[in-house]
Formats: sequence, C-alpha cells, structure tokens
Amino acid sequence: MEKTIKYVVKAEKKLIDVLREDLEFSSRIVRTLKRQKKVVVNNIPISFNARLRVGDTIVVYLPEEENIFNPEDMSIEVVYEDDHFIVINKQAFKVVHPTKGHPFGTIANGVAGYMISKGESYKIRFANRLDRDTSGALIICKSGLGQKIISDQMQSQTILKEYDAIVHGVVELDEGTIDEPIGRAYEDSVHRVVRPDGSPSLTHYKVIKRMADKTWLRIQLKTGRTHQIRVHLKHLGHIIVGDELYGSTHDLINRQALHACHLGFNNIRGEAIDLWVGMPEDMKKIVE
Repeated sequence: MEKTIKYVVKAEKKLIDVLREDLEFSSRIVRTLKRQKKVVVNNIPISFNARLRVGDTIVVYLPEEENIFNPEDMSIEVVYEDDHFIVINKQAFKVVHPTKGHPFGTIANGVAGYMISKGESYKIRFANRLDRDTSGALIICKSGLGQKIISDQMQSQTILKEYDAIVHGVVELDEGTIDEPIGRAYEDSVHRVVRPDGSPSLTHYKVIKRMADKTWLRIQLKTGRTHQIRVHLKHLGHIIVGDELYGSTHDLINRQALHACHLGFNNIRGEAIDLWVGMPEDMKKIVE
C-alpha cells in the first residue's frame, strides 16, 4: 500500500515552500515528487509554484522504493512501528547489515522477512547501528522522510540514546562525563582508542548499582563513534564485562555486557516516542 502524508496548510506560501519548510522534504525528494506527480492539493494536481491558502489540504503520495535485502525467516521483536519507523529489540550475536563476512543471517535479512510477512514493501534504512554482540533498541526507517527526520534529530542531538553497561571495578563517582576524541589505534585497525587527533566524542554516565567488584552504569551517548562506549569506559579504567576486544572475559557472559535500553525520538507528526527495552537475561545474571 502506497504511504501518504496529509497536511493542512497553516500559512500562505507556495506549494514547493510548504514541502520544503513545513514538511521538511529534501530537495531530492521534492524533485522526485514533482517528476512523479505525487502531490495533490484539495484532490487536484497543481503547479509546485502555486500559492496555497490557509486551510488547503495537501496529500503527498510517497514514492515507493524497493527492498534490496534477501528476506529470511527470523525472530524479530518489534517494540514500536508506524508508517515510517520500526524499532526492534535486537538480539545479541546478530550483525545489523550484510557484509562480506556475514552475507546472510543479518538483522536486515530478518526485517525483510518480517516486512514481506505483513504484505509491505519499502527500502530498509538503519538509522543507528549496534555492534554484533550489543543488544537492544535499533531504529529502522521505512521511508526517506523518516530517515531525514531521524538524521535531523541526530544532528541536533535531540534524539535520546541510553545504554546499560556492566563494567569491571567499582566506579567511584555517581555520575560523570567523558569528553575525549576517538580514532583508530592505527590504519585499518578494528580497535579504537582515545587519541588527540580523533573525532570529538561525548559520553555521559551514571551509576545504577554498585556490586562487590563490578558496576552497572547507565550511559547516554551525545555522539555516535564506533565503539564509543567501549573505548570511553576503558579509558575511564572500567572495561565492559565480557568485552574481549578491549581486554575482558567473564564466565557468565560470552559477549560485552552492553544493551541499548532506552530510545527517545519524535515521529513525523512531532509526537514524542519514548521506548524502554528490558535488560537481557545474560546481563541480569551478572547483576544478580
């Protein structure tokens, strides 16, 4: 089914200006809508340069785009869905996007299967990424407009992303901020490190629970660098439990104890979406 957006004009201006300013379509999308004649005003196709009156009703028929991922039958836990977004609770040990090393069995393949099971068709766009072994809230855009809205919120740092992390050692401060640049350890390295010439990176943390030799932290990301939480916590002197890449092993968990627990954003109608995803069992065992 073709997705539509209905909008009632609030101020006199040209149709093209309403599309760009009020509905925040990119120039590329506006050109596509014009070329494919996907916009009507009061049920009539009109010129994009026509001046609209207050109360006119615009209906935009969003261009259909094809899915490029092979569908696979996979358990996908959906925690929120509308016409433009899906938020899932990503399980650990799953790669988000197909790569040379992981061409199949990815979250993208599972979402493609889920989409087809609902009789829908859209281009799958991942708004955020989680490492293979990190679990939790993952947002997927079902339209170009959805992707732009989330991208704008990321740029303005108004999107909320919080994580639960269990680290080695007892963190002394109840809360703090790590403001240190991150870059590759060396060219083509998977490892990231804090280094003066790295990209600006900002992480807030607060203690949720202190244990005998570990601490449960709630992490809030203000930037989104690769391995940012893992690198910043190691720099703090508290490696994430089970994070073998950065120097930890643990008999209760065979991955880094990191979970995207909280996601907050605005949908295309400007409504606040606030989602919490419970801690998985392997991390609960460490806390308990």
